[in-house]
Amino acid sequence: MSLGEVDALVDAMVAPLAAGVSALIFAEIRLFGVGFPLVVLWLVAAGVFFTIYLRGIAVFGFRHAVSVVLGRHKRPGSPGEVSHFQALSTALSGTVGIGNIAGVAVAIGLGGPGAAFWLAVAGFLGMSTKFAECTLGVLYRRQNPDGSVSGGPMYYLERGLAETGKARLGRFLGIFYAVGIVIGCMGIGNMFQVNQAYTQFVGVTGGSESWFADKGWLFGFIMAGLVASVIVGGIRSIARVTQFLVPIMAVLYLGTGLIVIAFNAEALPWALREIVTQAFTGEAAAGGALGALIIGFQRAVFSNEAGIGSAAIAHSAVRTDRPTTEGHVALLEPFLDTLVICMVTALVIITTGYFEPDFAAGRDGIAMTSAAFGRTFAFFPNLLAVAAILFAFSTMLAWSYYGLKGFTYLAGERDTLALGFKVVFCAFIVLGAMLQLTSILDFSDAMVFVICIPNILGLYLLAPRLRREMATYAAQRKQDRADAAATEGER
Repeated sequence: MSLGEVDALVDAMVAPLAAGVSALIFAEIRLFGVGFPLVVLWLVAAGVFFTIYLRGIAVFGFRHAVSVVLGRHKRPGSPGEVSHFQALSTALSGTVGIGNIAGVAVAIGLGGPGAAFWLAVAGFLGMSTKFAECTLGVLYRRQNPDGSVSGGPMYYLERGLAETGKARLGRFLGIFYAVGIVIGCMGIGNMFQVNQAYTQFVGVTGGSESWFADKGWLFGFIMAGLVASVIVGGIRSIARVTQFLVPIMAVLYLGTGLIVIAFNAEALPWALREIVTQAFTGEAAAGGALGALIIGFQRAVFSNEAGIGSAAIAHSAVRTDRPTTEGHVALLEPFLDTLVICMVTALVIITTGYFEPDFAAGRDGIAMTSAAFGRTFAFFPNLLAVAAILFAFSTMLAWSYYGLKGFTYLAGERDTLALGFKVVFCAFIVLGAMLQLTSILDFSDAMVFVICIPNILGLYLLAPRLRREMATYAAQRKQDRADAAATEGER
């Protein structure tokens, strides 16, 4: 049986289930004739709520967040496995991926330049949601006998809701979340990533004429080997790699993007004007200004995963005895992912449209982004391909950990079970490079987004506990300043 026949057979078996689940999870309501996915509305509503409830923490906590990441508030002997910077790098490696390259192009292609404006707004709102879920992730994490930690939505749903007298609901929601993250990690965090990386690799090595064009299995084995060499060491090994890999990816991609924007500086005022004006008055293909809003919000929440809760799993491993410190660190994640990286992609694409008004016609996804980069320098698409492969690799590292923690929550913290999960995860990398399996990817994509339902419900129910923790931290900081002043006075 050929690979194509295997694709068709598996898709035929899974397609009805995938279609049903996707239709349920991505169900839409009609607003002025435009469909708005309810799951996106659920995510955006949480961002609005926590931005207000936490009194603008995304703005007023930003400076302190940078200070914490730079290590200025370390407390020796704090429990945990990784530093604040390593936790942020690991979480960013899971969100900075193909969506930053291809997803933004899709948004602009469907919603016009105005979609970039709403993408930025949604990114800003997501900063407060990330603060909430990552603070709770550290607050309710579990310390294991071997010194490792396990945290994330599964634990704050179970433990946090038990404190409020809702133990059964918390346990049910925790299991629901864990099952979803395990299924989702195999698709959106694994097979989709390696498949896109392989496509890019073949494209820059000769396309259909490339020696690798029919050797997806080989590319998959190489990627699986690289991933396995990192994840076998657990979160500490993943963090050591991502703390170097994420800055390299960011410098490579942002540096290339800023060079393109600089060479197209003539178009920059026009691009910024188009982004703002079309956000409110545009005539996007998807339904004017409202269509731009919906598409921009949708791509933002799909990119930075605020409200999904996945990043809280990585942030929970941080070395700290003050959970709110990691909430501050986490709010930097949507800022860097959406307001910086995604907006650079958007400006590269939109400035190209200034010189070529019909640029987007016939192009979508990563092909549009690649063509926009290539318009300035012919070799830039090669750099973009390298960035895309690095993005895919780093995303697989982070999502292997997310899936593992979901699995151990369900099956128990045993080394043999953890090793078995890692072997299966790497096997799916090989399959992802060899097969398309569209229906399985659609199903896993839907499962990733359905877990925002229990996660955000838990965040709402635990919001008062979150604010008490913030008040405790504010008192601790005040005492720290007083102690520092007293020590200075004694000198």
